[in-house]
Amino acid sequence: MSGLSATGQLFVVSAPSGAGKTSLIKALRMQQPQLGLSVSHTTRPMRPGEVNGQHYHFVTTEVFRQMRAEGAFIEHAEVFGNYYGTSRAAVEAVLAAGQDVILEIDWQGAAQVRSQFPSLFSVFILPPDLAALRARLEGRGQDAAAVIERRLSEAQREMREYAHYDYLIINDDFDQALAELAAVFTAARLRTPVQAVRQAERLENLLNTPHTP
Repeated sequence: MSGLSATGQLFVVSAPSGAGKTSLIKALRMQQPQLGLSVSHTTRPMRPGEVNGQHYHFVTTEVFRQMRAEGAFIEHAEVFGNYYGTSRAAVEAVLAAGQDVILEIDWQGAAQVRSQFPSLFSVFILPPDLAALRARLEGRGQDAAAVIERRLSEAQREMREYAHYDYLIINDDFDQALAELAAVFTAARLRTPVQAVRQAERLENLLNTPHTP
């Protein structure tokens, strides 16, 4: 057990825009409040209902570029003309405290993080079909028709990246998809190396307590 550390586990969840990733993660965290969610930095405008520091850290392009130059991000990407990045210090602090962290990032960011944290668990979420994806994007009421078409085109390119992930979930029925996502997190925590750390005292008692008739 000496080679193990009591750090949390890192999870990456990716999906094309409109696949339901954010809603699934929100529901999962309500079930499992011990999960930490890394709040990304972005240069995109704040949408109605969003809260700075809760949904994203909204920063200017100048601030983002300065942070990037200083190596402040474990991953960053440009999506639809806006920058997104994940704070290295924030993620490492939560992991060091023994709390699991979810990164809700795209495939580009996932590839960058995977190279630095090879033991992470990654999940890709797909919609059941393109018609459902279109309906979800249109149902948001946030984007113009041209933007939706661009998102659909980009989504097909993104979805080809699913093969690089550990788990694949089809978000057809929300409750089923949520149950499958929860199962991934539960199984990850039950891996022997993880349990060896978290259950160290119990294992010590079971294996090394002198037996008395």
